[in-house]
Amino acid sequence: MRILLTSFAMDAHFNGAVPLAWALRAAGHEVRVASQPALTESIVRAGLTAVPVGDDHKMEQVARHVGAGMYAHHSAPDFLEHRPEHLDAEFMIASNSLLTATYYAQINNDSMVDELVAYARHWQPDLVIWELFTFAGAVAARASGAASARILSFPDTFYGVRAAMLGRLAELPEEQRDDSLAEWLSLVLDRHGCRFDEEIVTGHWTIDQMPPGVRLELGLPTVPMRYVAYNGPTPAVVPDWLRADPERPRVCFTLGETIRQTSFPNAVRVADLFAAIEDLDIEAVALLSEEELADVPAVPANTRVVDRVPLHALLPSCAAIVHHGGAGTWATAAAYGVPQVAMGWMWDAIYRAQRLEAFGAGRFLPSFELSPDRLRADLVRILDEPSFAESAGALSRTMAETPSPVEVVPELERLTTRHRTR
Repeated sequence: MRILLTSFAMDAHFNGAVPLAWALRAAGHEVRVASQPALTESIVRAGLTAVPVGDDHKMEQVARHVGAGMYAHHSAPDFLEHRPEHLDAEFMIASNSLLTATYYAQINNDSMVDELVAYARHWQPDLVIWELFTFAGAVAARASGAASARILSFPDTFYGVRAAMLGRLAELPEEQRDDSLAEWLSLVLDRHGCRFDEEIVTGHWTIDQMPPGVRLELGLPTVPMRYVAYNGPTPAVVPDWLRADPERPRVCFTLGETIRQTSFPNAVRVADLFAAIEDLDIEAVALLSEEELADVPAVPANTRVVDRVPLHALLPSCAAIVHHGGAGTWATAAAYGVPQVAMGWMWDAIYRAQRLEAFGAGRFLPSFELSPDRLRADLVRILDEPSFAESAGALSRTMAETPSPVEVVPELERLTTRHRTR
């Protein structure tokens, strides 16, 4: 088969699809990855074939211009904790309009969509796999007659809220049924001689990498797939110090890659992290850049600071991890059975952290509640109480029971044959 994978240009959203791309390529399928030019280096460094399309998106510039207000609208607990049944129709309509204008239409800019459609019509893929928010992939699939599949690296809170909104809209008079996402996609599709329906938003099916208990059951056709860690295009080199067991409990601290690569604000102060651990009998490994250390007066004696090290090499030696709440970090720690202190301040990071705490596999520490005393107490509890490691191990085993990327390939082949229209 010919398989076109697409993601807008952001490593954190592309990385979750890389292991599946490897599996499809190893199974003998032709795989190409299309994105804006800014992602080209990441694609080729992942060992995949890149197809640059369109101009780079300006999401960061939009975020800087709109400012904190872009996120303030989504700070309601019911939204962050994924309780759409408690959200009123006005909130969901406003949220849909805001995200469509400032996010979806920005990362799927016109030049990217149009060149992707042109390439798909030329190359004629059998299947287009697209990152959750890269609706350009769904448009290209429809325009070329390919099967269309979303891939998720985090819980589908997006469609959970959208499904609830559609239910509320159906109860309103027709003139009040404002669906900005559908309106924008209708205009995009019309340019290419196609019509909108909800399948453009959902794909023919969804490839979901979240484990049971975190995966949202939304009634959509779903192929569960095991999360396999891929830590991005940085060199995956195991350093000398990681070739021996630690003498004290090793704890990883990371604020993730997205903060380094973008202007998105970070709600976590490194100085607070260091103040929380300076007197603990641990070996802390802090994955921090020079910029992240700029305002830190001193590094504790029990802390090793390294710019980068592959998480899948580091975490098996760790007794715990403290992190920003990002999807890749959360899932990598869960896959390796490492108890977590998961922070977070927006969107699905909070929902994931809550589910982690419900499993007993870690603690949720909201970024805006971070203090050295609170963090120290949570970390000491995780290290001292065996139940956290036991629960984290159980979560890891649950994830390992899910079919691997290699094992889902035959199902993707079957579904592609069923859904492609040429």
